[in-house]
Amino acid sequence: MTDQTGPERTQPERPTAPASLDQGAKSSSGAGKPRHRRRVLLVIGGVVLLLLAFAFLRPHNAAHHAGRGAHRGTASQGQSDAIPVAVTTVRTGDMPEILTELGTVVPITNVTVQARVSGYIMKVEFKEGQHVKAGDELVLIDPRPYQVALEQTLGTLKQDQAQLADARINAGRYDKLIKQKSIAAMTAIDAQYKVQQLEGTVKLDQANVDNARLNLYYCHIIAPVDGRVGIRAVDMGNYFTAGQSGGLTILTQMQPISVIFTLPQDQLPQVMDRLRQVGALPVEAWDSANLNRIATGTVRALDSQIDTATGTVRLRAIFPNEDEHLFPNQFVNARLLVDTLHDVILLSSNALQTGPEGQFVYVVKDDMTVAIRPVTTGIASHDLTVIKSGLKLGERVVTDGTNHLRPGAKVTIPDESKADTEAAGAKNAAAPAVH
Repeated sequence: MTDQTGPERTQPERPTAPASLDQGAKSSSGAGKPRHRRRVLLVIGGVVLLLLAFAFLRPHNAAHHAGRGAHRGTASQGQSDAIPVAVTTVRTGDMPEILTELGTVVPITNVTVQARVSGYIMKVEFKEGQHVKAGDELVLIDPRPYQVALEQTLGTLKQDQAQLADARINAGRYDKLIKQKSIAAMTAIDAQYKVQQLEGTVKLDQANVDNARLNLYYCHIIAPVDGRVGIRAVDMGNYFTAGQSGGLTILTQMQPISVIFTLPQDQLPQVMDRLRQVGALPVEAWDSANLNRIATGTVRALDSQIDTATGTVRLRAIFPNEDEHLFPNQFVNARLLVDTLHDVILLSSNALQTGPEGQFVYVVKDDMTVAIRPVTTGIASHDLTVIKSGLKLGERVVTDGTNHLRPGAKVTIPDESKADTEAAGAKNAAAPAVH
């Protein structure tokens, strides 16, 4: 037995683990580090995900996303819904061909009342704005100087007539004596010349008498035509000179009265041909705002030449003007009815659209979709336009709501839907109840 107390005593040996266990422990400690790192990364990722979830799931953000979703849903629903429009049905009718031009009311007769003699005004026989007849006395100029001048010329005439009578008697006496050869022939010839001279003097005196009588007549200033007297320019008691500027007053013929308006030269052949056919064309006078009709008349004549500066020709329309709503120098809109087109296709002007290739309309088809239809238009009047080609009777054309339309777009007609609903309701109400 060995001694275990001595120097050479050896320590008891510790049990050793098997080699496989030792290697496993080493490998286990080496794998623990990546697992710990992975666990840390997972924790950090979880925290980041929680933060992101919290940021996106906050109430206001959720509401915002809900609003965006609702907006998208509404937009998609609006895109799928039909577009409400207003339509009109293509029909036929009569279309008046009217030319509207600016015109001026011009009296047929407009007289500046003048005096042919000078003198003091003794009477003014009219009131301003009064209607007078041709031959009515308007103003009386003091006739007394002209009456005196007439009497003077009458006296001179009588004096010269007496001298002429005496000369004729002497000439007759000399004719008898010359036949008896009792006097010289020269004396008889001088007597004949004396008679001829006095005959000329008497004629001159008679002309002076007639002139004096005419001046006396001119003291009574009378109306040359029927019309309306304007504001007087000279009052009673003033001295008026013959031919004085401005005259005594203005006398204007009011009934009938005319409107002068111009017509473009391009439309002249059409108007002239129509005038030759019917003789007169109806015309209406409207106020300057083109809202109210003032009077109706006719056009029978036009000017004889075209104005080279404007390329237009003047026409005169005659109006009875019984109510005197047309006033001289008034600006009016003359509507000339050239012709009336019968049984033509008419369409509301609101339905017409303009594109790169010209005018077109949106036609509603049977499947409630729209299609573009090019059209050719004619004259237009009162919000209606004549369609020469492109449409047929009975077709429905969009008049309102065209801004959002495209070819093939689905549309609805609210007026028709409402009418159908009301009709269906009335039908159901009229149907007998079933028990």
